[in-house]
Formats: sequence, C-alpha cells, structure tokens
Amino acid sequence: MATLRERIVALLRKEGGLTDRQIAHRLLGAGSPQQSVNQACRRPAGLGHIIRRKASDGLNRNWIGEAPAPSPHEPTPEDPLSEESLKHALRSWLESTGWTVHRIAWGKARGADIDASRAGRRWLIEVKGSGSRPAMRHNYFLAALGECLQRIDDPLAKYSIAFPDLQQFRNLWERLPELAKRRTEITCLFIDEAGGVSEEE
Repeated sequence: MATLRERIVALLRKEGGLTDRQIAHRLLGAGSPQQSVNQACRRPAGLGHIIRRKASDGLNRNWIGEAPAPSPHEPTPEDPLSEESLKHALRSWLESTGWTVHRIAWGKARGADIDASRAGRRWLIEVKGSGSRPAMRHNYFLAALGECLQRIDDPLAKYSIAFPDLQQFRNLWERLPELAKRRTEITCLFIDEAGGVSEEE
C-alpha cells in the first residue's frame, strides 16, 4: 500500500502548486488534520523531490522538482475577451460574491485556471478566450470541457468552464446534452466585454 508521501508525490505530479490544506483535503478527506501532510512534504527527498515555496498569492505551495518561477506581475491584456482578461473579470466577480480566490494560473501555468473557495467548498474553473476563428472556438470549448472533466476528483467541489459571452460559445453549451450537464453538474460562465458574468446550468 502506498505511503502518504508516495500519494502526495503522485498527486503533485498531476497537479502542482497545491497547499498542504488542499493536499490533506484531497487525500485524507474534507476537514482532515493536515499535520501528517506537513511532515510528509518537509521530509528529505527520497521518492520525488518536493519543492515548497511561497507563491504569488502569499500561500506556501508544493511542487515536484523545479517550482515555477513567480511572474513579476499579473498580465494586463488589452483584449477584453482574451483568456487573461476573463480571469481578471472572474476574480473580481468571485470576490464580490464572497468567494476567496486562492490561485489563478496566469499564462502557461499548469493546473486549474481558477481555484476558489467559500464556506469550505471549492470552485475550480477552466477558462478560454475568444480565439480568432469559429473552428478555434469549437476546439477551445472541447478543450475546456475535457480539462474540467479530468479535474473532477472532489465530490464536494463545484466545477465550471468559462468563455467570452459570444453566441457561438452559447450555442456550443446549449448543444451539450442535458443529461451530461446533470450527471457532471458542470456549469458554464459567460463573461461580456464589460466584465459582467452570467452562469448557465
């Protein structure tokens, strides 16, 4: 049977940048004490080299091997429907509705694009920008849906995909079978050019 450290290493290989609390929640259950995770992450490397470092959000996070270098500042894109602009808009909207945003994957950072929580419940969101062609938007929709499905590992968490509020993205969401939406409980967020957000189930 795998040790706790081996399980932590396996988890971090799939999703780096997790806090000790997030690791304990995933591996030991919601509300579980995190002391054993703290100790396992600090133990000298044997299996997997765990890097612990304070991230740009101020939280101590864990990676396997080389931790990603912190970006000097958040990007400030000019296109209001680009992926980075949508992340800015979603952060503002989430915080205005009582959610705490723990992490945003700027640029090519790995892991969920947005990781937030409120009253002990997590919300993981995959975000895609407008793209330049209809075929690209179709691919973005499928990619976001696939990435979101691969992250569903917490029965208490909420999962969503997010896109610019363009008719093509709304049509793609409407064509997704209702049974698939009910079974996965994934919702879709649409963000307009002014930063307004609407959620569709």
